[in-house]
Amino acid sequence: MDLNSITEVVAPRARSGLPPWRPGDAWLAGGTWLFSEPQEGLSRLVDLPSLGWEPFTVGEADLRIAATCTIAALDRIALPAAFTAAPLVGLCCRALLGSFKVWNAATVGGNLCLALPAGPMIALAVALDGLSLIWTPEGGERTLPVRDLVRGPQETALRPGEILREIVLPAAALRRRAAFRRLSLSPNGRSGALAIATLDPAGAFALTVTAATRRPVRIDLPALPEAGALAAALQAAIPDGLWYDDVHGAPDWRRHVTGLLAEEARAELMGGGACG
Repeated sequence: MDLNSITEVVAPRARSGLPPWRPGDAWLAGGTWLFSEPQEGLSRLVDLPSLGWEPFTVGEADLRIAATCTIAALDRIALPAAFTAAPLVGLCCRALLGSFKVWNAATVGGNLCLALPAGPMIALAVALDGLSLIWTPEGGERTLPVRDLVRGPQETALRPGEILREIVLPAAALRRRAAFRRLSLSPNGRSGALAIATLDPAGAFALTVTAATRRPVRIDLPALPEAGALAAALQAAIPDGLWYDDVHGAPDWRRHVTGLLAEEARAELMGGGACG
């Protein structure tokens, strides 16, 4: 869609070239959402891919994913065998249903900053202890866990003029065993419920719920729970008002299927499987 209110597009080559933030500005990454509908009040786009960030960096301590890394590039990543949870990357990429054109334009940072409940990059980052590195308009930076970055549908903790620079996934989280479950109302529909369970070598268990809830929910337990204990933890962690309600699923359906998916993921880890 043409954005006929735009009067200027800025393509900085370095951080020093970023213009001072002003009302009517928007950061442009992949643009798959930005150009999908009218954007009232926008007058200037600041192109982030022109900054030339490396899509990702794999190190011994962590995996660093640039906010401008595309879904297609992330899906092609090769991670060390020691990163047991590595299959989660591809599973979450494929949870973003779209054509190859969308995959080659949509970005990890855009998926996070749009903050839709069904955003699979949100699920990936929260499940693997993702930390967001944020550039502030004054020239500094701050960090924030991704679980705290996303506050609700299209609502984040980013302040005006801030830029999500990268997402850091620590190696310790990538070495966990993981189980993945996703469900939608139709075979090619948007996620109605998504659950990721992880188990670290010391036995600590975590369950991340997205798509079914207005914001990501992470439940951390010291050990792999029994089925009843997990069900009770889910009930305590997600009050009625937190279940999401839209055309892709009613709250009562989402509550029910989330319980089923969580139990399947728990049982998989108990049985020794990973990333089903």
